Amino acid sequence: LARTRFAGAPSGSAALDAELPGGGWPVGALTEILPAHEGIGELRLLGPALAALSAQGQHLVWVAPPYVPYAPALAAAGIDMTRLLIVRTHNQRDTLWAIEQALASNACGAVLGWLPAAHYPELRRLQLAAERGQSLALLFRSPECERESSPAALRIALATQEGGLAVRIFKRRGGVLNRTVLLPASPLHARRAATAMARRLAVSEAN
Repeated sequence: LARTRFAGAPSGSAALDAELPGGGWPVGALTEILPAHEGIGELRLLGPALAALSAQGQHLVWVAPPYVPYAPALAAAGIDMTRLLIVRTHNQRDTLWAIEQALASNACGAVLGWLPAAHYPELRRLQLAAERGQSLALLFRSPECERESSPAALRIALATQEGGLAVRIFKRRGGVLNRTVLLPASPLHARRAATAMARRLAVSEAN
């Protein structure tokens, strides 16, 4: 992979990190996630990284999720619920504004936003806000958006395969990945992974 100026937050999957520029989810850059349907396994994909951030005392902001987050599942994944903030909006303009403000605040470890449809200039605003705030910026969009141009540093599609979660990277720095990364049906023990990643990040910062 080509060298990248964006740091990577470990995903909890060595196979996936090996394909992500920076060795993990881009920090300070926009990532688009296009699931085949809601509830496909988003927590399996993002749980370890979110748990690691919350273990470090960082805030997690979810803007306009299409469902009520299931607190027991999040807690079981190792996510500190006292660090989670849910933002409800009335329309897409409010959603875009809330995501942009959270990203640019420099007060969040991760911002997750659900924005099914957006124009390129709006996505560019979010990309610039992510760069200013240096947080993990994760934007959920509909599968149909794959055909659209986007300034996001990383774009992935999610589907089910062999009982697991198939991650297809169709845009990244360093070239397109011509295969999917399959996450197994049994998720990693998120709490143990979060602790290990938090220690790794602490050592990295100390050095």
